[in-house]
Amino acid sequence: MIYLDHSATTPVDSRVFEAMTPYLTEHFGNASSIYRAGQDMRKVVEDAREKIATLLGARPKEVIFTSGGTESDNTAIKGVALNRGSGHIITSAIEHPAIMKVVGWLEEQGFTATYVPVGSDGLVDPDEVRKAIRPDTIIISIMHANNEIGVIQPIEEISAVAHEKEIPFHTDAVQTFGKIPIDVGKMGIDLLSLSAHKIYGPKGTGALYVKKGIKFDPFVHGGHQEWGKRGGTENVAGIAGLGRAAELAAAEMDADEKRVRKLRDKLENGLKQSISDIIFNGHRESRLYSLANVCVKYVEGEAMLLNLDFEDIAASSGSACTSGSLEPSHVLLAIGLPAEVAHGSLRFSLGRRNTEEDIDKVLEVLPPIVTKLREMSAFPRPSS
Repeated sequence: MIYLDHSATTPVDSRVFEAMTPYLTEHFGNASSIYRAGQDMRKVVEDAREKIATLLGARPKEVIFTSGGTESDNTAIKGVALNRGSGHIITSAIEHPAIMKVVGWLEEQGFTATYVPVGSDGLVDPDEVRKAIRPDTIIISIMHANNEIGVIQPIEEISAVAHEKEIPFHTDAVQTFGKIPIDVGKMGIDLLSLSAHKIYGPKGTGALYVKKGIKFDPFVHGGHQEWGKRGGTENVAGIAGLGRAAELAAAEMDADEKRVRKLRDKLENGLKQSISDIIFNGHRESRLYSLANVCVKYVEGEAMLLNLDFEDIAASSGSACTSGSLEPSHVLLAIGLPAEVAHGSLRFSLGRRNTEEDIDKVLEVLPPIVTKLREMSAFPRPSS
């Protein structure tokens, strides 16, 4: 299989699996136990915490382990909101469902929210965030890079707007952690969500950075783990895997970017030359080097995906968390695309294992697929 859906998930790196294996077999102690077998596991957890903190430019005690990006997002938004009891939340119109759904739930509980629009390039204007601030605004959450179109937001400028009014700033960095440099201090980030399985680590493990002094209520109540900020016995194997994945990401980030960007550019240039009526979505410069999002007019994205699957090529039409929906992408609608165009979207997200041969194969099979589907399509086309 040619796998081009790394924004949905990544394969576990063999070096990460090797780092996890001992804690799935012979070393099984509870990291909260006081005897040696437990304290050995405590050291594994703290070593991983330090690696993640180093990659973020944070202090280890500001890193809280979770079950993944969704829990981290929920913890950040609900945690701050419920600690305050009431108030106004600002986010963007293109956030991941892990943010959109929790903000919607809080609105049902009596909180209010503003969903800041984006431009046709997918960028949030910091001035629009400033205009949305109210006296009762309690948190601002803008994702670092969008999971569908890859646009990287001006986080440093937006966080400065938040801090003008002493409002906590959260960013969902699930798509950027380990791929591009992050310095929470320089970027003015108060809370940040990340996930292991986007950087060749295990599913079911993530973390939340919480700057010292930020007040929030725990999302998961239970024992004293994570200094009382997230109850539950630590997933030592998963945490060890996340730590190793972060370590590898730090060491290989520059090399990965150089190689994958070259493949992404080859793919986009080839699609531009071989398929007519194709739209490339998102800002052309401020975006992830690993992702290409296109809309092919007069064709349904799902039909293209199924035909690509017949050729053993895995891609997506947007977020994996909404792949069961027949509705067009809310992200593509937010950047101004008509619904009928948004339905023809494809997202290719590349990773470490992809090769030039993979790209050649896509460019060989996709244009004939598009031609075939357009001949069958019910979408009206302009006369030539």
